[in-house]
Amino acid sequence: MLEVIWSIAAFIVALGVLVSFHEFGHFWVARRLGVKVLRYSVGFGRPLWLRRGADGVEYVIAAVPLGGYVKMLDEREAEVPAGEAHRAFNRQGVWTRIAIVAAGPLANFLMAVVAYWIVFVVGIPGHKPLVDVPPAGSVAAQAGLQRGDEVIAVNGAATPTYGALRTALIDQALAGEALELSTRRQEALRVVTLPPGGARLDPEYLFEDLGVRQYRPAGPLVLTYIEPGTSAEQAGLKAGDRVVRQNGEAIDQLHAWRDWIAARPGQVVEFEIRRGGETVRLSAILSSREDRGRSIGFLGAGVSVDVPAAVWDNLAAKHRLSVWAAVPAAAAETARMSLLTLKFLYRMVLGDVSVKNISGPIQIAQFAGYTASSGLVSFLFFIAIMSVSLAVLNLLPVPVLDGGHLLYYVVELVKGSPLSDRAQAVGQQVGLTLLIALMGLAFYNDILRLID
Repeated sequence: MLEVIWSIAAFIVALGVLVSFHEFGHFWVARRLGVKVLRYSVGFGRPLWLRRGADGVEYVIAAVPLGGYVKMLDEREAEVPAGEAHRAFNRQGVWTRIAIVAAGPLANFLMAVVAYWIVFVVGIPGHKPLVDVPPAGSVAAQAGLQRGDEVIAVNGAATPTYGALRTALIDQALAGEALELSTRRQEALRVVTLPPGGARLDPEYLFEDLGVRQYRPAGPLVLTYIEPGTSAEQAGLKAGDRVVRQNGEAIDQLHAWRDWIAARPGQVVEFEIRRGGETVRLSAILSSREDRGRSIGFLGAGVSVDVPAAVWDNLAAKHRLSVWAAVPAAAAETARMSLLTLKFLYRMVLGDVSVKNISGPIQIAQFAGYTASSGLVSFLFFIAIMSVSLAVLNLLPVPVLDGGHLLYYVVELVKGSPLSDRAQAVGQQVGLTLLIALMGLAFYNDILRLID
């Protein structure tokens, strides 16, 4: 229960910050360009807090924290006194309206740059970009990648941590390019090329298809949890059990153990377990799951490697930059994440990436809670990514979003006059329908993840 409350609180804080910055962009530019602002609201619906400033603006925090708005003087919405008509939004030139509308997404881009700058200065914690043994027949195995190889760059982009390696692989794979991995093995440098087309582009499958796995140290395997109703539970396995042997084989590498299980769908496996100082022998009939048209074995148990903390400390890495070097790096990371978001959307339209990757407020809240629990750097990293996503999505040429309004204004520049009220109304209806459908899909995905 406390975890749920924490996630909700972190979600509200994160979304409140993101929306506040976005709407402040509209607010600040509108006032600087002489447009009268009537209300600045974070959230929709009934006001929970309202204050009228000396400038006459109503500052509001509303009940539904899923967005916000800046209400400006506009003759299309209410009667405007003749003396203030020049301050109405609809009376402004097209370039003024473009500047006001674009200011919201630009504020989010700026926020992302600031967040990334702080993260780079403080340092991004992670693990060294070491890879584990690739599955037999995978793209990485065929290219000669081996356990313990350190990937220092992908297509020339440095990968100081394994997290950076994952992002770089997704980025380049979505671009449809061959992946050139600059690797280091016992101080020897070499380039490993993973050809395009050998893996599914969906991040859920990409790394397994490529065969790129995060390095895990060798050591005793311990069951961390047992899924109800699975082969593991039926066999009598319990969390905390140490796996000594299976079918007489001793395996001390996590990925090797998972490959061993996957290769035996429907088979009977004999486990030798250490439990509370005793040796226990149990049999399990592995169930099977479908993966790319083939059956793989499934046990239903979480597994970890029990090794000293010093071993994990030796694998730790921290990506940190100076105050000045972090400025261009933060701007470059914001641009890269923006392009990556567009690549995702493009591949989703083509069907290469599943729409299951669209997250709704439930999963976003879970991520917010997790990153907030992990520390300020992780939470700021999450804020930066969400800020980029909010900016990019708002710039899509969909009516009701900022990008839709910008599209109207570009058409106005080209034809020399605004679109008709009817055309704009139809566009708003289409845009609203698309937005509702997208929100429905996001909620549907969240619910599926909860019950899966």
